[in-house]
Amino acid sequence: MTVLHGEIKALTAPEFRGTDVGASSVRHYREDGGRQVIDVSAETAAQLFSNLDPAPFRHKDLDNQVEVYILAAVREIGGPERTKIVFHLPAAEAESSSGAGLADAVHNYFSYRAWAAGEDLSRLLRTGGASLAIGLSFLFVCLLLRQLFLGNGAGGAVIAEGLLILGWVALWRPLEIALYDWWPIARQKKLFTAMKSVPVACKDTP
Repeated sequence: MTVLHGEIKALTAPEFRGTDVGASSVRHYREDGGRQVIDVSAETAAQLFSNLDPAPFRHKDLDNQVEVYILAAVREIGGPERTKIVFHLPAAEAESSSGAGLADAVHNYFSYRAWAAGEDLSRLLRTGGASLAIGLSFLFVCLLLRQLFLGNGAGGAVIAEGLLILGWVALWRPLEIALYDWWPIARQKKLFTAMKSVPVACKDTP
């Protein structure tokens, strides 16, 4: 990745190129110490972070394009444990306090993302628990009302079956949370937690 005129763009280079394999594209990353290296180039360290975030440098949010690029590369490589991130900056920028603080800034950002994902997961599970309690209570009421209509002819049977269906439908949301909604957030939290330990280096632009 490189920055041209302040715009972050993907860079195809010898160490980062596409090789067609059937209908897919496989990227090759250079290795360093047994890890695949994600190279990111910029004119200044500030361009790697969101200019909307007023926080001190070491606590700023990563620029969205940079984050998307890094996480996509990490998934392609096979996980944070196999990854190393190297930022390439002009010599003066690399030797500045911002360049020296890049590793801490990146790790702090992913630490925050892991915490935020954990909060989202906790909030979702609390919602699921409350929805389950409400759904079960509503189902119980529907089952009680159903008993009043059983044995009252065809019309009563229709109403009784409708109440049964309505009671089970009330459990749809907690079941959706239990079966589908929680695990993508848990997977995100696991990824961000692992990203806190990814080696990050800052080097002079060749």
